[in-house]
Amino acid sequence: MLVAGCAYSLFEGKNLLSRSLISRLLIVMAMFTTMPLIVHAADAPALKTIRIGVPAVVANPKSYWGTSGIARYKGWFEEEFAKEGIRVEYVGFKGGAPMVGQALANGQVDLAGQGDFLSIIGKSSGLKTKLVLPFGKLSNAYLAVSKKSGIRSVEDLRGKRVAYYKGNQIHLQALRILALHGMTEKDIKSIFLDPPTAASAIAAGEVDALFGSQETLTLRDRGVVDVVYSTNGRADLTAYNGLVATEKFIDHYPDILTRLVKVFVKAAKWADDPANRDEALKIWASGPTPSLNVKEDYADRPWSDRLSPLLDPLLVEHYKQTQEQIAGLGMLRGPKVNLDQWIDPTFVNAALKDLKLEGHWTPLPAEGRSAAPIPK
Repeated sequence: MLVAGCAYSLFEGKNLLSRSLISRLLIVMAMFTTMPLIVHAADAPALKTIRIGVPAVVANPKSYWGTSGIARYKGWFEEEFAKEGIRVEYVGFKGGAPMVGQALANGQVDLAGQGDFLSIIGKSSGLKTKLVLPFGKLSNAYLAVSKKSGIRSVEDLRGKRVAYYKGNQIHLQALRILALHGMTEKDIKSIFLDPPTAASAIAAGEVDALFGSQETLTLRDRGVVDVVYSTNGRADLTAYNGLVATEKFIDHYPDILTRLVKVFVKAAKWADDPANRDEALKIWASGPTPSLNVKEDYADRPWSDRLSPLLDPLLVEHYKQTQEQIAGLGMLRGPKVNLDQWIDPTFVNAALKDLKLEGHWTPLPAEGRSAAPIPK
């Protein structure tokens, strides 16, 4: 409007310029007004490394977790960025998810694999991020108990020493499970430990029970614990992980991010193919979780539900209900997040189109999803 107004004034008021000259002037002035949008990405520094923050166990060169592990094992990141010489680096943090969030805030990484709990808290606290891809969907939680504890149900946890990882996705899952059974953290003796430490503690009799993910099945198979409860079949009690990108990285390298996401989508399609299932299990088994446990954990629903890269209505609804639960606990560090704006399907949709996979996965609907009780 400003450009057109200036040209109109020049032509009508002073009659100093010809119509053809004004037309050329309009084009030049329009180029200058839009130039920042065009050169913003071009002015970004040359990219040599894409830094993805993850817990240390995921960054372990011998660990191939999820579809990202498939992509690493197959060398698809190197293949995609070979021409530019860009390296995809998984930066591992021994402090787990909370330290990954801190690294993202400090600019130590460009992207991060984060659980629903911490990624929402980070965004609420002011981190300029977007959720661009699901890393893991519908992740189950398990209650593992010491064989000598006498615990046979969630209700039996009253007054017992229960370990779980505070600030991680399992934390909120534990609270949801307790709430479903009429309990809160006040009814148990909470002990906040990371998974390896919790496993050692329950084996040594220092805790009576622990809430964990697939690794609890490994402890069961070793005869260390009994698993007396799982969230299998309860979507409202599961957890999600996502790939969170900084807005700075998105603004500077949108094409690079699209190609990165494309590699993840390619890996999801490969793992989703029944013909590749046995090989996928072998790849995952080379890490800390035996393939049998992955197979058991995935048995409660189609593999495509767990591997789908879609930011579908069920995922969005899950994040919305998770935010309500976090807010109910008073854990948000700022205003509520506008999740419809934060969850950005742009890059997944572009990858699906490029790979000709539009329509390959069916979006899971939010309808019919029962809401987990909000812990008090």
